[in-house]
Amino acid sequence: MRTRRTALFLSLTSAMIAALFTVQVSHAQQSFPTKTVQIIVPNPPGGATDVLARVLAAELGPRLKQSVVVVNRAGASGTIGSDMVAKASPDGHLMVMGHAASHATSPSMYSQLPYDPVKSFAPVTLVAVVTNVLVVNPQIPAKSVKELIQLAKTRSTPLVFGSGGTGAITHLAGEIFKQTAGVNLTHAPYKGSSQAMADLLGGHISLMFENLPGAVTHIRSGKLRPLAVLSEKRSSAVPDVPTIAEAGLAGAEAVSWFGLFTTAGTPKEAINTLNREIVAVIRRPDVQAKFADVGAEPVGNSPEEFGRLVQSEIKKWGAVIREAGVKPAS
Repeated sequence: MRTRRTALFLSLTSAMIAALFTVQVSHAQQSFPTKTVQIIVPNPPGGATDVLARVLAAELGPRLKQSVVVVNRAGASGTIGSDMVAKASPDGHLMVMGHAASHATSPSMYSQLPYDPVKSFAPVTLVAVVTNVLVVNPQIPAKSVKELIQLAKTRSTPLVFGSGGTGAITHLAGEIFKQTAGVNLTHAPYKGSSQAMADLLGGHISLMFENLPGAVTHIRSGKLRPLAVLSEKRSSAVPDVPTIAEAGLAGAEAVSWFGLFTTAGTPKEAINTLNREIVAVIRRPDVQAKFADVGAEPVGNSPEEFGRLVQSEIKKWGAVIREAGVKPAS
């Protein structure tokens, strides 16, 4: 009898311990996040990266039941803020709103990047893409991409295109256009797209491959002539403007993208929680409307899909940078 009671006691005790362990494990998996979540914006306040991060942060906090704050850490084409996340504790409480400059072009631009854009980060989700648009000053006689290419090939001096700076996607878009079309254009780097845009409107330069949000107002007013959007599909903001492929130059696509990364080694459960809640926010109609206000197309995909995009972008822009011989501005 005593042996049976002992066996029954041990059996019940084991079951209770197992149940308690299961509850503890379940609680540990559900406890993320345990403190404030920070989104590092590796650019100054006010730009598309900052706006998108703040829209997400405002809606994400209630879903995570923790404060979500945005911190700007600008500098070196986004590498300073990104490096903070690369070297952070791998617990998912610190993310960076990365973009093509910080994670796709920098590896080929800088010989001593302080992080590996693939190995140092865990992708969470692609947040949004912003197309670029090829615009010319109306004084330029070209009314299509084909006419622009023909003009560039027959001029005695190269047409000048401006950008927000050496190595920016708006610069590299011009380089891939040159390579694909087989034309010569002169690049004029500015300290920001707004300065380049002012000179384009004034007729001091001929064209730009500008982010659509920075050009759409001038397109609608007739101050600039759009020739093509540099995306795979037309933009709802300018539906009458053909894609670069429709305009006869497939292979010259160039879009700006924005996505969230956390530190490599972060537990999969934390990454899955972040992905699930962020994608849910992105899919809300009111959030999508706010994205549309800044010319951004919302995405929200899996960490694996986002990771594959980053690797393909590194390969694509690395080839463009090497062929063009682009070097960081001194």
